[in-house]
Amino acid sequence: MSIEHSFAWNAHLELDYQWIKGRTVPVLRRHKGPLRVQKHLYPEGAEICQHILLHPPGGVAGGDMLNIKINAGPHTMVQLVNPGAGKWYRSDLPSYQNIKLRVESGATLEWLPQESIFFSGCQANLDTTVELAANAKFITWDIIALGRPASSELFNSGSVRQRFRLWCNGRLLWSERMQLFGGGQLLKSPIGLAGYPVAGTLIASGKISDHLLAVCRNLPVEGRGGITQLPGLIIVRFIGLEAEAARHWFTALWRQLRPALVGRSVHFPRIWST
Repeated sequence: MSIEHSFAWNAHLELDYQWIKGRTVPVLRRHKGPLRVQKHLYPEGAEICQHILLHPPGGVAGGDMLNIKINAGPHTMVQLVNPGAGKWYRSDLPSYQNIKLRVESGATLEWLPQESIFFSGCQANLDTTVELAANAKFITWDIIALGRPASSELFNSGSVRQRFRLWCNGRLLWSERMQLFGGGQLLKSPIGLAGYPVAGTLIASGKISDHLLAVCRNLPVEGRGGITQLPGLIIVRFIGLEAEAARHWFTALWRQLRPALVGRSVHFPRIWST
């Protein structure tokens, strides 16, 4: 066994929330290794429980495996954020992140992580599965930054593999796979990332009016972006030069979408300002 592999983390985090006497209450908080949450936060009142997901090592190294399982019970409202960008380091060994999210009847889950930075030479594998009840509500985004252009590091080796599947009421509503190879043609191709080092996707369940869709499409974006409304889903794509530009656009869209889809105005998590 290599020295690198012998120090790999196999981390697990499992959270379960239930609706108890008008309050979203965490009833299960199980963790192993360097994945955890701390204090339950209620910045918007008792209905919505906010948790900050912590990964103390600050980055994912070769051989690491992160497993996250979340269940939002009936009628709960859950918001999950993290304190900073995730980092995936150069390695000859693969690293993994597996996320399973379940949102039960009448529940709302917002999964709003900050960007993931993939260092050149990483071997990253990410798999996310979402299961929604027919009347559940879900909003998420994912921002990836390839290499570290500010440090003159391009993503010229390694790989990032992502899979995302969303089920609603037992029916597969959205499924996609992405494979990016360092220095590969897809990074430069006009049907790929067109030479941009940052890409992002926002997904929200539900339907919005044509007027609100037009408002969202007219929001300024520093990069290239597009918004599509499908049956039961809103899909947003971004490519650009800076992760900050993706965050600004996605949060501006969230400000518009959240009242329409969740019925609540936006309250920005305090951790985003620290």
